[in-house]
Amino acid sequence: MKRQVQWERMFPDELDAALTELPVVYLPYGLCEPHGPQNALGMDGLRPHAACCRAAIEHGGIVAPPSYWHIHDYGIYSAWAHPIVGKQRPWLTPLPPWMFFKNLLYHVRAMDVLGFHAAVLYTGHSGPHAHDMQPVIDIIQPHVSVRLGFYHDMHLIPEKYLNLNFSHAGSFETAYLWAAAPDCVDLSRLPEPESPGPHFAMSPDAGEANRCLGEKMLAGIASDLAVKAQALLAEYDRLQPACSQLTYADVENIWDREIKPIVPDFACMRELEPGQSAPPEDSRWYTNWHIPKI
Repeated sequence: MKRQVQWERMFPDELDAALTELPVVYLPYGLCEPHGPQNALGMDGLRPHAACCRAAIEHGGIVAPPSYWHIHDYGIYSAWAHPIVGKQRPWLTPLPPWMFFKNLLYHVRAMDVLGFHAAVLYTGHSGPHAHDMQPVIDIIQPHVSVRLGFYHDMHLIPEKYLNLNFSHAGSFETAYLWAAAPDCVDLSRLPEPESPGPHFAMSPDAGEANRCLGEKMLAGIASDLAVKAQALLAEYDRLQPACSQLTYADVENIWDREIKPIVPDFACMRELEPGQSAPPEDSRWYTNWHIPKI
């Protein structure tokens, strides 16, 4: 019988046994965001959750409940969305970066307090913020015993597939979701080739999605996640870290002193990337385009 690995679906004795067997936790992150008319909105969280579950089923560990609240809907993200999403209701679940990164601290604290030795954080929602997550992890790490690894798709895709087109809501993402959650892809919803866009942030090659390739991608990524978890466990065993467990007050102090001061310099805090234009004032994407000071 397939083992249950989803934290929210496990009983206390099952969680205790799984933690004793292998003290690894997988934390999948994503966003509900436009990904073409053919893909369910939870694309960015469904993919990593499926890969994490497969890694845990095959190699041990526990999969934390996926978080679908992520960075979007302001600055460069709004400038990106205006031309490729347009006026349609986007069904986003966005957070500003300062809230997302602060939440991340609390997530890590909870994993450390529970006694995990390794925490594998995998986000399916990438973008400029992906460059900022590692510095945040690096700041948190000395304060906790649990060993931390942060990854996104490009860290995990098998090397032989790196020549593929990884455009947003295109053939790769659609194929990967098709393998991860088959009921969340419906190619009959693809627009006609000559139909004018924008098509809910869909890349033109989405119709070339190959489910068999998606299955290979899912298997390879799940296998790599397990390898990275084992490396973190080996690091824990080598270092035998023994940090004091953080209180909520400790987390607030780390945020105020070490992370909040550098957030304004993060890649995700720009209002425009080279080649982007500001959304016009009558755009739904203009509201949060100007980034407030924190």
